[in-house]
Amino acid sequence: MNWLSRLSESSLSTKIALVTVVAWALVAALGQQYWAYGFGGFIPERVNGDVVVPGALPVILTPLSATLLHADFMHIAFNMLLLWFCGRGVEEATGVRGLLILYGFGAYVSAAGHYLFNMNDAGPMVGASGAVSAIVGAYALLFSRAREGRGGWRHVASLAAAWIVIQLLIGLSSMGSPSRIAIMAHIFGFIAGLVLAKPLLLWRFRNA
Repeated sequence: MNWLSRLSESSLSTKIALVTVVAWALVAALGQQYWAYGFGGFIPERVNGDVVVPGALPVILTPLSATLLHADFMHIAFNMLLLWFCGRGVEEATGVRGLLILYGFGAYVSAAGHYLFNMNDAGPMVGASGAVSAIVGAYALLFSRAREGRGGWRHVASLAAAWIVIQLLIGLSSMGSPSRIAIMAHIFGFIAGLVLAKPLLLWRFRNA
């Protein structure tokens, strides 16, 4: 039972990563990836009502359920590594509730960003990249140093611009690849993290 006590004492980011890995491993072991993508992936055309997937989760829940589904080992490994590395620092700064809000809000904002640019897409968006991007955005704002003359909103804008450029370069490098990358989900998630980081920090220490 020692491992149970260790798990209960672990950070929320570690618990989220563990649940995500277990969900991915179960789906992969059963060979049910394509069924799972339809059941819990975020499909823009389901929002429009143009596509109906019998037995699937309600579309309003799929931005969250999609975070438990990943395309392959490298996809989930990269996301969970970022979550583990950045999540611990963000959790220390904003608290457990702050991290949970960031992750959930990031999932929904990233899905909204993906939808805005892919309204007629019947393919499922899967992965925790958007939610993790919100954690990365918060981490970048809370733990980076602003350059001289670039404090406040200028620092936020410079971080957002750097992330957008990186994501666009990733998108260009993956053109023609059979695996599509939800670039706008990453961008919107990161911006959500930038926007929420300071308010959540102030909220945690409002009575200090």
